Amino acid sequence: MAERRLAVVAVGGNALIRSRNEIGLDDQYAAVVATAAHLVDLIAAGWRMVVTHGNGPQVGFILRRSEIAGREAPAVGLPYAVGDTQGAIGFMFQNALGNAMRRRGIDRPVVALVTQTVVERDDPAFAAPDKPIGAHMERETAERLAAEFGWRIAEDAGRGWRRVVASPAPCDIIEAPLIDRLVRDDVVVIACGGGGIAVTARENGELVAVDAVVDKDRTSALLAARLGADMLLIPTGVEQVAIHFGTPQQRWLDHLDMAEARRLLADGHFGAGSMAPKIETMLAYLARCPEGVGLITTPEAIGRAIAGEAGTRFTR
Repeated sequence: MAERRLAVVAVGGNALIRSRNEIGLDDQYAAVVATAAHLVDLIAAGWRMVVTHGNGPQVGFILRRSEIAGREAPAVGLPYAVGDTQGAIGFMFQNALGNAMRRRGIDRPVVALVTQTVVERDDPAFAAPDKPIGAHMERETAERLAAEFGWRIAEDAGRGWRRVVASPAPCDIIEAPLIDRLVRDDVVVIACGGGGIAVTARENGELVAVDAVVDKDRTSALLAARLGADMLLIPTGVEQVAIHFGTPQQRWLDHLDMAEARRLLADGHFGAGSMAPKIETMLAYLARCPEGVGLITTPEAIGRAIAGEAGTRFTR
């Protein structure tokens, strides 16, 4: 029997929050259940799968709870908050995917793995932190907390002040060899949640957690390369990538090669806070996996997309 192909699927943290009125953990679990039903289409089509996920809103909730608790409970540091979300969101996917596979008669184990991502101690991002985390605050409150906890803060697009931390580039994934072994044993793995818990390596090999947020998509591209994945799939809110989005000249794209994707990215066709990071992720993946395929589509269209009937495909 031919070896199953491997897909890394990068689900965004915002995808778990369907509206401002659906932010509770049960609401997020319901969103995961809906997504899991479509991810199983990939497994049913003969793919092995690793799921990565974002955690931006969820980390924000944890840090906000910690702030509200004040001196009544110990503060939750950022690395522990990322670890907490890896466990909680990992459980949601582990449970939902397991149930979805049982309903379709698929017998495959699922495991959620707490994952550490190595970053360089001298990464320039540490000198200029710019990744907002936690709640929006009045300037006076932000300055008081910054003085108390040693935070760096910044004004966030006119919506208030927030804590900012570094977002260094991922260099390695500590658990990648273990993920590879699990995948080869036909285990569905949930890993690298929130980009992984950021750690630096001492000269003696010891790992030290740092206050930083690693971009989930960049870590997903690195993991896909480490595993030699055949496909990197990013579920998003649109069935296909478009240029001139939202204008009369809007055009949906069925396929992009690396050269065309780079050109359109340089020409500013993709939003800096929306589609551009996903395009950059695809380019990073294909640079390392020249035989791989990237795919961007909605969760609902995954089945049709892997059959070539929907989505935007990226190839070298």
